[in-house]
Amino acid sequence: MIEQIEIRRLRLPLTKPYRLSFGVQHAFDTLLVTIACGGRSGFGEATLLPGYTDESIDQSWETALAVAPRLAGQQMTAARGILSDLLPVAAFTATAFLTALDMIGDHPAFRARDHVELLAILSSDGGDLGKARDEVDRLVEAGYRTLKFKVGFGVEQDVPALAVMQRAVDGRARLRVDANQGFTPQEAITFLDRIDPEGIELLEQPCDKADWAAAEIVRPHARVPIMLDESIFGTADIDRAADGGLADLIKLKLMKLGDISSLQAALDRIRLRGMEPVLGNGVATDIGCWMECAAAPGHVTLAGEMNGFLKTPVQLLDPPLSMVGAHVLLPGELPRLNTEAVARVSDASRNFS
Repeated sequence: MIEQIEIRRLRLPLTKPYRLSFGVQHAFDTLLVTIACGGRSGFGEATLLPGYTDESIDQSWETALAVAPRLAGQQMTAARGILSDLLPVAAFTATAFLTALDMIGDHPAFRARDHVELLAILSSDGGDLGKARDEVDRLVEAGYRTLKFKVGFGVEQDVPALAVMQRAVDGRARLRVDANQGFTPQEAITFLDRIDPEGIELLEQPCDKADWAAAEIVRPHARVPIMLDESIFGTADIDRAADGGLADLIKLKLMKLGDISSLQAALDRIRLRGMEPVLGNGVATDIGCWMECAAAPGHVTLAGEMNGFLKTPVQLLDPPLSMVGAHVLLPGELPRLNTEAVARVSDASRNFS
């Protein structure tokens, strides 16, 4: 039986601003859920970012305040049923609770001893070849084989900027290009027509996540593989992309799928439907990043994007995640929460028992 639930609202500062086509982020707004049950405890997170989800941090907090009293005193199966009903309308919030239950249930993914390759995000805007080359040199020397470059700021700016980055990379790594929904269909077509496809691994989410018609319009013009990300919330969206031939790759985030088993099943379904899965949330604390890394072995082969923990100096896990080169090392055991760090970035907390 669930004996106690604690919910916290956190704000984690970023080491440097995170530039996206729909705005610049300076901090992570995170819901942290901790659940005690049968002498065990588990925790999960939801980091809310406009553009990634329709949930806001305020909405997530209010939803958590409403659902936590309903879960206190419930058996695990009944609690999962309540949260499964919440998933279609508040996936990120539901995932924070469900993954805490995964930890209590000692999901086998958390016991894996393995290493998971990550990509690195390029901070250069492509305006200076020398600076871009210096950054690429440093990342390649560190062991990164896949680099991500953000576009979607305007075709006239994006095309020459990408060309600069291609010159800086010079074949030493794959370039994953992410538009973060920044293009209209015509802008995406123009961008695809004007770029050199050499060395580009894929173009991610060129148009608005809800505009499936745009995906149909753009797809015939693609000279590089297309990956959908923000458009995908579950298996129905995976099937829709496959049925329409709209993507070569699909990226998933744990916070959309609810729990570890559902995430792994969805990753396998992507490949079953003839596409390649990519995993990772670049806007998550080390809690969500660790869970995605744990889910990855045996289900994903391409470089992961679960690198949000590298964007903030605040680490919530004890011990913190360990990296060797471009790889996260999975220790094969459950971490604890760093309670001092959690308290330092908490804006509010509530307990239910």
